[in-house]
Amino acid sequence: MFFNSIAFAIFLPIVFFLYWFVFNKNKNTQNALLIVASYYFYSCWDWRFLFLLVFSTFLDYFTGIQIEKSESNSKRKFWFWLSISVNLGFLGVFKYYDFFAVSFAQMFTSFGFKVSPLLLNVILPVGISFYTFHGLSYVIDIYYKRIKAENNFIDYSLFVSYFPLLVAGPIERATHLLPQVKIKREFNLEKAKEGFLQIIWGLFKKVVIADNCAVYANNIFDNYTSMDSVSLIMGSVYFAFQIYGDFSGYSDIALGVSKLFGIDLLKNFNYPYFSRDIAEFWRRWHISLSSWFRDYVYIPLGGSKGSKIIQIRNVFIIFLLSGFWHGANWTYIVWGAINAFYFLPLLLIKINRNNIEEKSISFSFSSLKMICSILFTFGLTCIAWIFFRSDSINMASEYIKRITFFTFNLDGLKEQISYIILIILPYLILLEWNNRKKECPLFDRYSGIKTIITLVFILLFGQFDVQSKFIYFQF
Repeated sequence: MFFNSIAFAIFLPIVFFLYWFVFNKNKNTQNALLIVASYYFYSCWDWRFLFLLVFSTFLDYFTGIQIEKSESNSKRKFWFWLSISVNLGFLGVFKYYDFFAVSFAQMFTSFGFKVSPLLLNVILPVGISFYTFHGLSYVIDIYYKRIKAENNFIDYSLFVSYFPLLVAGPIERATHLLPQVKIKREFNLEKAKEGFLQIIWGLFKKVVIADNCAVYANNIFDNYTSMDSVSLIMGSVYFAFQIYGDFSGYSDIALGVSKLFGIDLLKNFNYPYFSRDIAEFWRRWHISLSSWFRDYVYIPLGGSKGSKIIQIRNVFIIFLLSGFWHGANWTYIVWGAINAFYFLPLLLIKINRNNIEEKSISFSFSSLKMICSILFTFGLTCIAWIFFRSDSINMASEYIKRITFFTFNLDGLKEQISYIILIILPYLILLEWNNRKKECPLFDRYSGIKTIITLVFILLFGQFDVQSKFIYFQF
């Protein structure tokens, strides 16, 4: 069940009505309804994997309580590593086993040994990377005594399986979400209005921006060997806006839907393509994942403290893990490594936190410098996105090599230019730039006018194809 499907358009109002008008007596009935709705929502993908979600929920709930109850360090460690091992074990089997099996077979073949790996060929359970990280952060926080274990199984189950964030995030923390599900929610009209507007903006980014850009990005990447350099550059730009519109659009819809139920989720995107350097980009892109790796991997390893070698090691670990988290393909690992190389110079010369505050544009040299920095950073991300989008490292390398040929074909270029995109991209950029200090561009001033224009664009230019999946569902 996609957020941009008719099925979800029917599902959401039904759950909303039951939540506020039937099951509104107390937080237990509200939470019970949301759990049932969440399990139904998840089962629409593949009911066979529902047991995995339920098992993971029960495992972390039980081990969390055992960690807190255990008086000896040895017992605490046992329950802690049991949870970590089983969670990562499931993730490894379903997501990474075939990748490692094929990689090892290829390695042995290169040494002259013929190996036929045993492959599982299993379907990747939707959202497994997201809800696994929910549970891991919960157990880790209990182990290090940052939070208390949750004794109410219903409340904890909702924390893990809450349907707006279940299949593609944001990756929530127990310290943020659990306190909200432990109290009865009262209907707030203003919050509901904000949620509705955020859903509209997320839908615009998905069906108008992402899905229109996808048509041209897919065509260029699928036929890159016959494209000129300018078309290949356009292909990387199209994909940059496709993945931004797709993933941030999903996050906006998730945050908006959750507001309808009186629950705030973590902000996952903060206009990343307005970043002035790569460090700022990673503070703005997929914030819940970046902060997860920062808090549970980077800082425990020592962060930016210690020798230069330690700092370099830590940066590469988190970026390679981030790449590997996205999928079982060497292209994602290389994508992570490229971003590590981008980030390292900023860290080593200690300018990685230079661009923290927002600045306005004026007719001045500093503004010109800022615009150039934004464009340069966007260009760097587009190069990295080529690896993310490509099927193999060879394909990405060949794609980039063909860009350096500096070929130009006017007739071919005309086929890659969309007048629809020439209308919708400037609208996206201008609206987000002028409202970049707000959670959603449709909030506050001129909200009515902005909403009407956005709805018109959705009706005129939206790609309402149910088969147009959200990219991050595969992670």
